[in-house]
Amino acid sequence: MTDMKKYVEVSLGSFMISHGYDQNNMEIEERVVVDGFSKKLVAIDRIKSVSEKYILTDYLDGRWIYWEYLESYAEVKRMLTEL
Repeated sequence: MTDMKKYVEVSLGSFMISHGYDQNNMEIEERVVVDGFSKKLVAIDRIKSVSEKYILTDYLDGRWIYWEYLESYAEVKRMLTEL
C-alpha cells in the first residue's frame, strides 16, 4: 500500500515570500498583495507552522511563504489535527 499525500483546503490571500538573507543577514522579502482569498489545497507536509495570521509553508529552492488565511486559527488547527 502506498502512502497518499494529505492536503488541507484553506482560503489563502496575500503572501510574503522569504528569499533568504542578504550579506548583512537581513531577510529578503517579497510581498504580494491580492484582492480577496482563494481556496487552495496545501500539502500538509509543506506546512511548517500556523499562527493567528499566517500559514508558513516551504516553497521552491529553499524559500518560504507566509500566507494570510481567511479561516480562524481554531478551524485550521482542527483541520490539521483531525488528519
